[in-house]
Amino acid sequence: MTLFRFALALSGALILAGCNTAAEAPAVQPAAQAATPQYVTRSDFRLPEGTGCSGEIARFRAVMDNDLQTGHVNREVHGRVIADLRGPEQACAAGNDGAARGALRTVKSRYGYP
Repeated sequence: MTLFRFALALSGALILAGCNTAAEAPAVQPAAQAATPQYVTRSDFRLPEGTGCSGEIARFRAVMDNDLQTGHVNREVHGRVIADLRGPEQACAAGNDGAARGALRTVKSRYGYP
């Protein structure tokens, strides 16, 4: 039991010694000088307008393009998503709005988009 108490006292002393450092705290940057985060959408980003399946597909494509630009997805994933959008786009172009929207929901779900 004595060895346990010694180890406990030693670890406590080491923890307390770590609190007494003489290093200076890093200076806080003013908000105006702070670097812009890499994963931020540009302020001029706007979702395309439109109705029906073509509007929904265009908006999702814009989100994917934005996610590629901001680094939220890589080129490989972006390419797979865009390739998978061909099915919904073809159904939409054929006038089958319901099938196009269903296929779009499937693509979104496959890649974790609501």
